[in-house]
Amino acid sequence: MFVSSRLLKRLTDLTIASVLLLLFSPILVSAMIAIWLADPGPVFFRQWREGLDGKPFLMLKFRTMYRNADAILEVHLHENSEAKKEWLQYLRLAHDPRLISMIGPIMRKFSIDELPQLWNILRGEMSLVGPRPFALELLQYLIPSVRMRRQTVLPGLTGLWQVSGRSDLNIQQLQLYDLLYLKKRSLKMDIWILWRTIPAVIKGTGAY
Repeated sequence: MFVSSRLLKRLTDLTIASVLLLLFSPILVSAMIAIWLADPGPVFFRQWREGLDGKPFLMLKFRTMYRNADAILEVHLHENSEAKKEWLQYLRLAHDPRLISMIGPIMRKFSIDELPQLWNILRGEMSLVGPRPFALELLQYLIPSVRMRRQTVLPGLTGLWQVSGRSDLNIQQLQLYDLLYLKKRSLKMDIWILWRTIPAVIKGTGAY
């Protein structure tokens, strides 16, 4: 992308993220209340993710898991070989025992848990569209050359694989979609992905 295109992309990020924060403010407040009532404790989940130039940043999400989620996952994978196989292939579980009952699955299905990342966009740590940032402990599963390519752009709130299957895709497919985006990325493509994100979120297909 040319410098002017990068500047336009940044201005677009700032404008849309600001509008969305105001538009979704009732949902944000409702989500915070629901989380606290279902499992009292912090309503936000902060996790180090890899960003532009490989620099880590704290990505924000609404907390959709119980506070002892790590222990729950360890026991579940130890006792369930099929779940362990699924975890190694997708780095996620379709039926995740860590999710807060009722609240967690709904927020995941409609991507409500991702809304706090609008703040990461305003801070310049993320973009509306780009490769989704991986948790630092999961980077080992990426092909080194793909990881290096991903580091050349800001990670996104949504991306090509989010509108091409979401969580139904395995780790190999995710990397192929990331490479395709990085090769063909443009403002026109970003707008297309944003437009496709709307029905993907509403339908909740492949989200868990």
